[in-house]
Amino acid sequence: MTEHAKTIYESVGGIDGLRRLSNTFYEAVLADPLLAPVFAAFTAAHIEHISIWLSEVFGGPARYTAELGGHQALLRSHLGLSITEEQRTRWMELMAVAVAQELPENEQLRRAVMDYFDWGTRIARDVSAEPVGQDLGVPGPTPRWGLDGLKE
Repeated sequence: MTEHAKTIYESVGGIDGLRRLSNTFYEAVLADPLLAPVFAAFTAAHIEHISIWLSEVFGGPARYTAELGGHQALLRSHLGLSITEEQRTRWMELMAVAVAQELPENEQLRRAVMDYFDWGTRIARDVSAEPVGQDLGVPGPTPRWGLDGLKE
């Protein structure tokens, strides 16, 4: 991988690579006693939506913004979940396993992806403490993440 020539999206294998990552991860999440309750409303569409979100964040097509409500919709989906730090940490542990299993053996790439998840799960935890229907203001555009971190 040439760092400057490829986006994370391209480096992980595009939407198909992100679907594999999401499938592997959510299989573990749904079997985990600490995390399964957070995903009580989980549907098969969730994996596709997350794959589309990650595609956009990592430099692929902006389909989440165009089709699924963008950054505001993603944040709103976490309202009222009351995610604990213990759950966030377990989420990160399971994602690290999925990243090691599904992404190319490139330490810089894997570190960048995990840095994004660390950043994003902290936001999700904080937002989840707010009640459903809470006005979140205008969160801005969908963030973009590269090998060096947050781009926007």
